[in-house]
Amino acid sequence: MLKNLRIALILLIICGVAYPLLMTGIAQAVMPAQANGSLVEKDGKVIGSELIGQTFKDPSYFTGRVSSIEYNAAGSGSGNYAPSNKDMIDRTKKDIEAFLKANPKVDKKDIPADLLTNSGSGLDPHITPLAAEIQVLRIAEARGLDESELKDLIEKHTEGRQFGLFGEPRVNVQKLNMELDRLK
Repeated sequence: MLKNLRIALILLIICGVAYPLLMTGIAQAVMPAQANGSLVEKDGKVIGSELIGQTFKDPSYFTGRVSSIEYNAAGSGSGNYAPSNKDMIDRTKKDIEAFLKANPKVDKKDIPADLLTNSGSGLDPHITPLAAEIQVLRIAEARGLDESELKDLIEKHTEGRQFGLFGEPRVNVQKLNMELDRLK
């Protein structure tokens, strides 16, 4: 019995203290920004993370994906509704109406799916370049900017496929909006 207790205590120290401290130390030394949550600062104040989306309601900003958890990282995930689920249909109709109200010159059939659907985690900070481009007219009018300037900004902030293979080209909405604030 005493032998088992000693083994359990040794494993607790190794696995519960030594290993996590070692990994944290290595992460801090090799990639400190990522180890600390890829935090984004503005004027010395943390305003978010590159890895977690945010809700932007001001019409002069790009909007991101729908998040059924309001981008609360404490409980990631999204409703696992089938396309035929009434709650999903109602929410999607509401989101389409809200998008068309904010972007009246956009045709309903042209709204990219990523602006109406959750990501798997409900936290995704990215949209497709097309989803950003469809918002250009609204933002150009709200900010008094040239549309081509905004399209260039989207192109500048478009990230390619991960490792050149995985996923689709994407734009980080928060980074794009921060760049907007630098413009004007």
